[in-house]
Amino acid sequence: MSENKEPHVAKFVYDFTEGNKDLKDLLGGKGANLAEMTNLGLPVPPGFTITTEACKVYLESGEEPAALRDEVSAHLDALEQRMGKKLGQADDPLLVSVRSGAKFSMPGMMDTVLNIGLSDKSVQGLAQQAGDDRFAWDSYRRLIQMFGKTVLGVDGDLFEEALDKAKEAKKVTVDTDLEAADLKKLVTAFKKIVKKEAGRDFPQDPREQMDLAIHAVFDSWNTDRAKLYRRQERIPGDLGTGVNVCSMVFGNLGPDSGTGVAFTRDPASGHQGVYGDYLQNAQGEDVVAGIRNTVPLAELEQIDKKSYDQLMQIMETLENHYKDLCDIEFTIERGQLWMLQTRVGKRTAGAAFRIATQLVDQGLIDEAEALQRVTGAQLAQLMFPRFDENTKVAQVGRGIAASPGAAVGKAVFDSYTAVKWSRSGEKVILVRRETNPDDLDGMIAAEGILTSRGGKTSHAAVVARGMGKTCVCGAEELEVDTKRRRMTVPGGHVVEEGDLISIDGSSGKVYLGEVPVVPSPVVEYFEGRMHAGANDADELVEAVHRIMAFADRKRRLRVRANADNAEDALRARRFGAQGIGLCRTEHMFLGDRRELVERLILADTEAEREESLKALLPLQKQDFVELFSAMDGLPVTVRLLDPPLHEFLPDITELSVRVALAESRQEPHENELRLLQAVHRLHEQNPMLGLRGVRLGLVIPGLFTMQVRAIAEAAAERKNAKGDPRAEIMIPLVGTVQELEIVREEADQVVAEVEAATGVELKLSIGTMIELPRAALTAGQIAEAAEFFSFGTNDLTQTVWGFSRDDVEASFFTAYLEKGIFGVSPFETIDKDGVGSLVKLAAEAGRRTRPDLKLGVCGEHGGDPESVHFFHEVGLDYVSCSPFRIPVARLEAGRAAITANGSDHR
Repeated sequence: MSENKEPHVAKFVYDFTEGNKDLKDLLGGKGANLAEMTNLGLPVPPGFTITTEACKVYLESGEEPAALRDEVSAHLDALEQRMGKKLGQADDPLLVSVRSGAKFSMPGMMDTVLNIGLSDKSVQGLAQQAGDDRFAWDSYRRLIQMFGKTVLGVDGDLFEEALDKAKEAKKVTVDTDLEAADLKKLVTAFKKIVKKEAGRDFPQDPREQMDLAIHAVFDSWNTDRAKLYRRQERIPGDLGTGVNVCSMVFGNLGPDSGTGVAFTRDPASGHQGVYGDYLQNAQGEDVVAGIRNTVPLAELEQIDKKSYDQLMQIMETLENHYKDLCDIEFTIERGQLWMLQTRVGKRTAGAAFRIATQLVDQGLIDEAEALQRVTGAQLAQLMFPRFDENTKVAQVGRGIAASPGAAVGKAVFDSYTAVKWSRSGEKVILVRRETNPDDLDGMIAAEGILTSRGGKTSHAAVVARGMGKTCVCGAEELEVDTKRRRMTVPGGHVVEEGDLISIDGSSGKVYLGEVPVVPSPVVEYFEGRMHAGANDADELVEAVHRIMAFADRKRRLRVRANADNAEDALRARRFGAQGIGLCRTEHMFLGDRRELVERLILADTEAEREESLKALLPLQKQDFVELFSAMDGLPVTVRLLDPPLHEFLPDITELSVRVALAESRQEPHENELRLLQAVHRLHEQNPMLGLRGVRLGLVIPGLFTMQVRAIAEAAAERKNAKGDPRAEIMIPLVGTVQELEIVREEADQVVAEVEAATGVELKLSIGTMIELPRAALTAGQIAEAAEFFSFGTNDLTQTVWGFSRDDVEASFFTAYLEKGIFGVSPFETIDKDGVGSLVKLAAEAGRRTRPDLKLGVCGEHGGDPESVHFFHEVGLDYVSCSPFRIPVARLEAGRAAITANGSDHR
């Protein structure tokens, strides 16, 4: 179902009867889906949508488009004629809601105002028309509260405090126990708050209310919380939001009315059934805000069977029509069911895999679409550890399993503290009665979210699922006191801020202290220790297995591993690696070999240097024998020594202290002194741009040839043992073809010597890393001496941007992300415009010189989902990543192939 990209048009307002679900760019997701439900003949209250184009004009110029007011007036007139009443008229007022609706769902991040059209006069007419004074005054106080906070910028806590005082005066605990007279007094109190805080009276003109609310919804696109959410979810900032003006239907007209949210399948598990929340005598914000605890949707069957049966039929219609899990908002007004919204619902990672395969089995989608319904990020979530079910840690509560995962951290009770502690390296759990959009900073910073109110459709649950964050909601037995920064659990135990707690988003359980974790069943499956069966974990494994099998059949990109030893190589192979794309030989020089490297660095004569290299040779050879054995039959790319030599020497400060102490005590310190002199000699202001990589091989005679000899002798030994070693030698940090030619000539000579000595023919390919801009720009020349390129995108990103990764990520990346300079760190997802352009240019130039040039990438980007798609597009042969990211890369490589073939149906 590819979405139509509507060109710029002069028309700014569409009736619900005019649009459809494919116009999300123009109408926003909510407006497009309201139109679609209207077209399907479902009971949608009449209304119209102001387009995202109008929002863009408003945000760019600060004024609404010139034609917008007249278009809104025309559509409002048509709505009034259809409804037989006028907006805000005194005797029988038409009331409308003004709601946001961007192309991509941003739950709770933008603004909504309900009951527009109520005033001191029309509230009397609404009461008379409804035959219910309490309902009318409740609706009016809601309008002033929402309008005051959303449109006029009044602190929402002031309204909440006034509401709490009204309940205290009445000696009741819930809003529904307030009577008409109480609510009438509350309206007066609310209007005084507006007058004092906003400096103006609450507007009595209904059209002014509507126009101001429309502008407020436009403005809410650029609130801090909306921008933060877009950055978190990687939603473009230039889309704008639609505005939906919809005739009001009321769920707060008494016990035969109510409001709810429903899912066509469980968004937490993917299982089919009746899932959702319902709240009698309430308006929609009461459900999603988690202010009042709901009842399960299944109980609606006993409360109002007619509406329940109709809702079940509509849910089936929508799921079959959208061919996906649907998230539905509805209201029942005195026994009449109304549909207020539908969208393809957010779901947990496990639910995404289960639902995709279920829909294939039902014949609603094909395997290609199923592959596009899941992501590498979701697969990565499924590979996280989970709590040990046999734990002896005390369980103190249980809520609703809203978003799965195993989260452990210190309890904190506000968003500010969550962010502050997280930045200090603490792991925290954000504990609230309920969350609201202002808590987004803390939700992002926390390991998990725990609330004492709300259900699977509350703000906390929906946002957490979208972020893949562990969440437990509605743990009613936990008494959360945010002012005193504490939580009281059954039995009277008090959890103070800073106390360690654990929450299980899969079971809803809450524990005191830290619960031990066990491996994910998905990891056990990839390691060959788990197979499909009958229980819930096995169902998930089966779904993952099916989708991975399809991805492997479809993908063009091969997936290799970054691995430096046999143990990592074997794990990578179990995870599906098709070779090693990067073996960092510097990791082999650590530990008990460091002394040999020190001797090499300190060598004053050629004989001393040769002696050190001779001692290192058999150790290196054994490393490669083990590695080639583990990856027998698959390519192994070995990168020759890359980092600066000073990294193998002691810290300069520590060594200076040792020398000074030895001198003061008149103790022997000749070796330490030589080391210190070597550290000073090798010191560089910027070692990452100094004596490293190929430069080491050219300056330290015999270093690279020793490594090449170890590789060649190990390969020969494996061949003699009937193995199939496929070694590839990679020269790092090449900036000019002459460097590569010199090293290659020496390497070829060594390989020839080993072949002659062993009688084994070796087919070792020699290539280079492309990690410098000059190498990318002269790739056509370098390809003359290279049989393969491997893009080292970590260093290439550093050298293209002029960044030192170890410094900049801590110093200014946060500010760059907050200011929108980066949508995401260029070290996390490849910078397509800059670094990516060089990759594309080098790939094309290299293949013009050598058509059979093998191309791969071995930076961290090789396991990043979005980057994998880019590498597919530019024609690379493989990506290489850490062992645990291999399944993610395999999945995304399959998705990239489907997308490239034009089969992305979403």
